[in-house]
Amino acid sequence: MCSRRWKTIARAAAGLIAALCWCGPTFGQAGPEPNPTGFGQSHYDYTTPLAGAAPRAQWTRVPRVDGRLSARDLGLVINTNDPYSVAVGEFYAKARKLAPAQVLRVELPTRAALTPDEFKAFSNTVDSFFGVSVQALALAWTMPYAVNCNSITGALALGYDAGLCDHSCTPSKRSPYFDSATSRPFTDLKMRPAMLLAAPDVAAAQALIRRGVAADGRLGLRGGAPVHAYFVTTNDAARSVRSRLFPPPGLLRGAGVDVHVEATQAIENAQRVLLYQTGLARVEKLGTLTWVPGALADHLTSYGGQLNGDSGQMPALEWIASGATASYGTVSEPCSHPQKFPHPQLLLLHYLQGASAIEAYWKSVAWPQQGVFIGEPLAAPFARR
Repeated sequence: MCSRRWKTIARAAAGLIAALCWCGPTFGQAGPEPNPTGFGQSHYDYTTPLAGAAPRAQWTRVPRVDGRLSARDLGLVINTNDPYSVAVGEFYAKARKLAPAQVLRVELPTRAALTPDEFKAFSNTVDSFFGVSVQALALAWTMPYAVNCNSITGALALGYDAGLCDHSCTPSKRSPYFDSATSRPFTDLKMRPAMLLAAPDVAAAQALIRRGVAADGRLGLRGGAPVHAYFVTTNDAARSVRSRLFPPPGLLRGAGVDVHVEATQAIENAQRVLLYQTGLARVEKLGTLTWVPGALADHLTSYGGQLNGDSGQMPALEWIASGATASYGTVSEPCSHPQKFPHPQLLLLHYLQGASAIEAYWKSVAWPQQGVFIGEPLAAPFARR
């Protein structure tokens, strides 16, 4: 039974979120045809807001969501061809107390990308194995992270889009899960969001899983020092296109989160970091940060989702290695569509409502076809215990 103290705090946080002004649905609409010459060529005029977007330094609003994904809603997939996957998958099944019927074992190549035919066979196996109660998926590996130019998480949820591989800079399919009110994505939308349990090695993956489990409800009853959310504009203008969507700085008193909006190349020596979003090809000084369990972090760049590190840009794995619990990156050239990256305010506000990491991240990306989600999917620091 909830304590009186919890009810008071929950009402304050809910009132704060409900009072924020709405700007969500039009964020995912397609814009004009992009300039295909690369990430640094923006096809939007970023000196003015996107159609329907709030002016800078105003809060958006998210729909109220009752409930969240839990361990009983999750399906786990283990690749028996990959020793990392077997070790991490077995560890995760025990950590989250998954039933045997929730665990699918498959044989997949361990290279970066599946072919479309390989993916089709894999997707059919997933669909035939998991019943209607499984709402989301945890994939216990780091590679494969892509299907040709699609991310493997995007293709599983939305279907493989071959046309995107001819013109990867074009607007891609809008996710029906974006900023939605549902906590049952498969039941309501016939899609299963997925997240890779990806880390540099088995030990790092186990540490990631421990952080995710430790996060549950950790910040739901606050009484101590606040945690911190950093939204950073760098001198890389093309990769800082989300700056207009940053929230106003200040303390979210109902949730105990101190929001920082800064212009700098890197945050350093920060403590109790809950969220860090920036735009650079490589983010420095991550080793100076102290993260809370359940922390989210991502950098807007072309190839953060290429987890093998071959692109020359920082892979999202480095956020996990530094102590974050979930991250995101694109696997093929997205150009400067902000819709292909996590919306700063939607990510934070869905998380504050008590959503899990997989829900908050997926609901913040309007066009996730090229983006891979990584981390411990069920981490939910603001969930009610």
